[in-house]
Amino acid sequence: ANNVINIQNRVKIIPTDDGIIHVLLSRPTKLNSLDMPMFEAIADAASRLKNDPTLNKNMRVILLSGEGRAFCTGLDAKSVTLSGPTKNLDKLLERPSEFGGEDGLGNLAQDVCYLWRGLPVPVITCLHGMCFGGGLQVALGADMRFSTPDCRFSIMESRWGLIPDMGASLTLRELVRIDVAKELTMTGRIVDGLEAEKIGLVTRCVDDPMEEAMKVAKEIIERSPDSVAATKELFQSTWVADEDTCLKKETDLQMKLIATW
Repeated sequence: ANNVINIQNRVKIIPTDDGIIHVLLSRPTKLNSLDMPMFEAIADAASRLKNDPTLNKNMRVILLSGEGRAFCTGLDAKSVTLSGPTKNLDKLLERPSEFGGEDGLGNLAQDVCYLWRGLPVPVITCLHGMCFGGGLQVALGADMRFSTPDCRFSIMESRWGLIPDMGASLTLRELVRIDVAKELTMTGRIVDGLEAEKIGLVTRCVDDPMEEAMKVAKEIIERSPDSVAATKELFQSTWVADEDTCLKKETDLQMKLIATW
């Protein structure tokens, strides 16, 4: 049995022998909402999985899920503003955060979503219960999202008089139409998993997201880790890029792969 890594009593990293690493949001009594330790623990987990060779040596797929009744209900506004709002808000908004490395782009609020994109393996989120606000943005940072049909989703920030500023402008443009993004953000409307699938917020709805994620993970593990990593890099660096960038990137990555044959 491998050691479970518990970060600030908020996030557990659970390695397995087959290269699948489970990352569990673990604040179930508060529906995994984001207080300062949760923000730090999620970014820290992503950073460790990228940089710690004892963790990532055989890492092939990361499965991200939430313990208890919900994936994540977003900002724990009461807790974040309790110890003097500006102190914590400064820490969330200053860039770069301490977790993104020397050339990090994101602040702490963004890195809980954005850092998953920098990992050379697919990150699959399993969604159930509720996935609101910052919780939805964490899920959008992953490569795939499997959801129960009755999971509830909302870009909830407008209820606080705010905008989604945890990477949503980057992730949503790859997934949904701009009118849909505006409508969901301006209203904060709650949609269920079936509607989320229809508009592109989730990859697909299934009765058992973890079972589906394990199935897909096992298929991915059959493939070359280099080609899987190159696939993630290819699409993320070209999806909204110009044609010249796309065509060159395909060839650059392919030549690296051919060299390993």
